[in-house]
Amino acid sequence: MKVLITRRIPENGINILKSKFEVILNKENRNLTHKEIKALSRDVFGIVSMVSDRIDQEIIENAKNLKIIANYGVGINNVDIEAATKKGILFTNTPDVLTQATAELGFALIISLARNITAADRFVREGKFVGFDPVLFLGKELYEKTIGIIGMGRIGSQIARMSRFGFNMRVIYYNRNRNPYDNLVDAERVELKELLKRSDVIVVSAPLNEKSKHMLSYDEFKLMKNDAIFVNIGRGEIVNTDALIDKAQKNPDFKVGLDVYENEPNFDKRLLNLKNCILLPHIGSATFKAREKMAEIVAENIVKVYEGECPDFAVNGGQLCNAKD
Repeated sequence: MKVLITRRIPENGINILKSKFEVILNKENRNLTHKEIKALSRDVFGIVSMVSDRIDQEIIENAKNLKIIANYGVGINNVDIEAATKKGILFTNTPDVLTQATAELGFALIISLARNITAADRFVREGKFVGFDPVLFLGKELYEKTIGIIGMGRIGSQIARMSRFGFNMRVIYYNRNRNPYDNLVDAERVELKELLKRSDVIVVSAPLNEKSKHMLSYDEFKLMKNDAIFVNIGRGEIVNTDALIDKAQKNPDFKVGLDVYENEPNFDKRLLNLKNCILLPHIGSATFKAREKMAEIVAENIVKVYEGECPDFAVNGGQLCNAKD
């Protein structure tokens, strides 16, 4: 039995799989092409896929022995779940374990933007620091400001807790459903337009689906304060990049922090010219603890399916595991 790992993951996950399978591992520091994934997965039992891999019906139909696709990440929009389910192929992801890491990364962006951290760092490295200046790099205090969270799931909820208990911020959020724990942080559920108008800080941590694609476009950015802090750690396609760039270019005090992009990794290079923008290479879950736990989950899920068990975090498990039981 073979398992394809489309990009190197931490060794603990690879070793778990090697104990049961012949492992086909992409050892190059790049994403496999769609054509390569199709060829390499033709006779595999399982695929460990990255959220950047497009596992579509063509690949699924071509993989004759495939029983599980284990996504190394929380995202699910890169896989044709309907096609997988029709073929009896389980699909899993890795929620929960990356919540804290991603929330911390999001808050690091908020603080960095509020206090001009990256610009100040460049200033010193360029030899421009000549002593204390009373008006140098004046920033904002977050204490008692209003933070608006778009997508109050696991990650959004953790950011809400950090905001409320760490900085005594007022928390408002936009979510399809009311968060059952919002009373713990005294959070208020509001409509999107109200959130955009009221928020000093806006954080996107929502999943991507048909309704959320380009949820934030020109009209939405016009509603935001011209000196707001805007952070996206959810999915790049939720934001219309043209509209974001337009807002940032016209308003130098509008601060932007991005860890995800449209058409990733082929993001809009105009973002590089924005001085009021921090750009990160999709490192929300990039801690040793989170990434090693993610590797353990994807590997153990493939082993569980091989041994006739239902895997953890099966996105389509309600249809396939229950039928199996």
